[in-house]
Amino acid sequence: MNSQTGFGEQVSYFTSEMRRQWKFHIFMETIFYSMNNALCIVPVATLRKEPRHEAEMTSQLLFGEAVELLAAHGDWVELLCLYDGYTGYCMRNQLVEVDEAIALMDQVPLVNTWSGVMMVNDVPMHVPFGSAVPGLQNGEAVWNDQWIKSSSKLVMEGAYVFDEESIRQIAFSFLNTTYLWGGRSVFGIDCSGFTQNLMRFFGKKLPRDASNQAMVGEDVGFLQEARCGDLAYFDNEDGKIIHVGLLLNDHEIVHAAGKVRIDHIDTAGIIHRRSGERTHRLRTIKRL
Repeated sequence: MNSQTGFGEQVSYFTSEMRRQWKFHIFMETIFYSMNNALCIVPVATLRKEPRHEAEMTSQLLFGEAVELLAAHGDWVELLCLYDGYTGYCMRNQLVEVDEAIALMDQVPLVNTWSGVMMVNDVPMHVPFGSAVPGLQNGEAVWNDQWIKSSSKLVMEGAYVFDEESIRQIAFSFLNTTYLWGGRSVFGIDCSGFTQNLMRFFGKKLPRDASNQAMVGEDVGFLQEARCGDLAYFDNEDGKIIHVGLLLNDHEIVHAAGKVRIDHIDTAGIIHRRSGERTHRLRTIKRL
């Protein structure tokens, strides 16, 4: 065999191999987007501002949350979270495509333990507090090629009663969770992620960001009229809502600041329980 013939055969092989890989890539794109809906199949999936690992994390998906697939970007997918309308980019291998009927199911039952262990295709997976398991029946759910098996002790079938005992129970389950910008789980959470996730247990839907959450509910005119479960919002010097927390009564608030913690509150705002420093300026109180 002469060198030119060998070189030509190598070029032909690599060209053919590239075509084969490209056709497979196109095939997978078609399969992945044939349903246009998907569920998160990892404990927590990161949503980023751009389709790259270095981009800012803007939010998260919890296990079982439903999304609409918008566009492909290589290993990434642009999506819309069906629960709160948030958009972002997620790694495609953290999702499993499903029929629209499953994606549009009520996002219950919810995992009601801090970190429950479910079996996903016979492999144990720790899923965080508040994760959804749409389609769960008799402890099992099938999401396309993913078989989910759960103990009945891990999930709640319906919303909690919105009373002081239950509100405190759920809120206190998040205590000492580290603050994480864009976080929505007990593994790391921000202020609006905390209130959004907490209210989900009671069947009360909130937008993702504090500024949008502040537009939901009825105004509570005075702090002295507040009761357990009301949400307090705080602004900056420009008048923009930048923080939210859950009132336990008219003088205590649980919120995510450094970690999920309980601090004092008065008509001017939050006072750090240990240092006595005033940390946030009260703007408004809402009742859902």
